[in-house]
Amino acid sequence: MTHTIRALPASWHRPLLLMSLLMAGLALVAAAGLAVDDRMLLTESVWAKPLKFAVSFTIFGLTLAALIPRLTRFRRTLWWLGTVFAATGVVDVGFIALQAARGTFSHFNTDSDPINAIGQQIFSSGVIGLFGATIVIAVLILLQRVGDAALTRALRAGLLLVTAGMAVAFGIAGGGGSRTVPDANGRPVTLSGAHGVGVPDGGGMPVTNWSTTGGDLRVPHFVGLHAIQVLVLFVLLLGFLAGRVLWLRDERVRVRLTGVAVLGCSGVFAITTWQAVRGQSLVDPDGLTLLAVAALVAVCAVWAVGTVVAARRRSALTRSGDRSDAPAPAWPAPGGG
Repeated sequence: MTHTIRALPASWHRPLLLMSLLMAGLALVAAAGLAVDDRMLLTESVWAKPLKFAVSFTIFGLTLAALIPRLTRFRRTLWWLGTVFAATGVVDVGFIALQAARGTFSHFNTDSDPINAIGQQIFSSGVIGLFGATIVIAVLILLQRVGDAALTRALRAGLLLVTAGMAVAFGIAGGGGSRTVPDANGRPVTLSGAHGVGVPDGGGMPVTNWSTTGGDLRVPHFVGLHAIQVLVLFVLLLGFLAGRVLWLRDERVRVRLTGVAVLGCSGVFAITTWQAVRGQSLVDPDGLTLLAVAALVAVCAVWAVGTVVAARRRSALTRSGDRSDAPAPAWPAPGGG
């Protein structure tokens, strides 16, 4: 627990913190928009996409803002990379919010009106900038240790999954062909690209709007982007429990359990990507998908149980050895008073 607590940030990366605060404010505005604005884009509120992006960038921005000041190598380079990410994120999500306010599409929109034409150029460049900055940050973190070994493993794996999740976005941008649909103002707009695989965009699960009838690349995109938060919270939970559970105080045990969590998150990302590219909805898995899920759960369970059983056995032997080595009690001498 002590090692994990020491890994918590003593300061924040201010540009990323500012970006996160702006995104949190946008999330509130978008949530209000959902309540008072009845305009729709493909059966979804015009404010749904700004809300989802604002929440996502708030969470990921805070993660990076907390992490970067704790790194001991490449500090200046990482500070600038974080600043580039923050500035680019504000511009990109700002464009999404602007298009929502205008009642039109931000993604895949090939409309020739000046605002959209300029915005799409900036938007597409920004996606590449965000992806590039994340890749470099991930590589630089791979070259150093952050906090204890468990937290280092979680951050390295998490950032690799973030990078993979962002890579999926390029598949989103390149799929679906072209089609013409009405925007919230009833004006026809040509879209080039789609989230869905094998089915058109529009209609889906509540909140996420992920397709219920076909593949949807937004599912692995989401899993990849937010696995890092799951892994970091898992490590912090292990550190907290180590103060109460003796066998968790062994750093090797926490590292191995973190490895189980990494395998689980990586497996979920791989399976949801596999589902999506086969045109299969998350909520309608076939036998092969269910078999893959069962295999993942079984491997993770065996690894976790084996780690816990071995750790408890070592802890019990250690306590037993401590008792056997203890000095004999000092009994009073015979006839002593």
